[in-house]
Amino acid sequence: MTTEVKASHILVKTEEEAQKLYDEIKNGKSFAEAAAEHSLCPSGYAGGDLGYFGRGMMVKPFEDAAFDMEIGEISKPVQTQFGWHLIQLTDKK
Repeated sequence: MTTEVKASHILVKTEEEAQKLYDEIKNGKSFAEAAAEHSLCPSGYAGGDLGYFGRGMMVKPFEDAAFDMEIGEISKPVQTQFGWHLIQLTDKK
């Protein structure tokens, strides 16, 4: 059973901004580059890398999305109280 996932994310203020970035990434833009350029989270400087985390460590909508993803997948925009996220799952263990 998976106990931890490793993910990167991009945090922006609006769903429109998140959707625009999602489309750019799907059309070939690097997730890490988009995070460095646009993310409001300090992790943006590291390409959005959040490292490994288990259940209960992130806000529920973010956690649910990350744990439901497959490695390499990029989420559609996910809303939390912090704003809108794009999540890229990079590993599970």
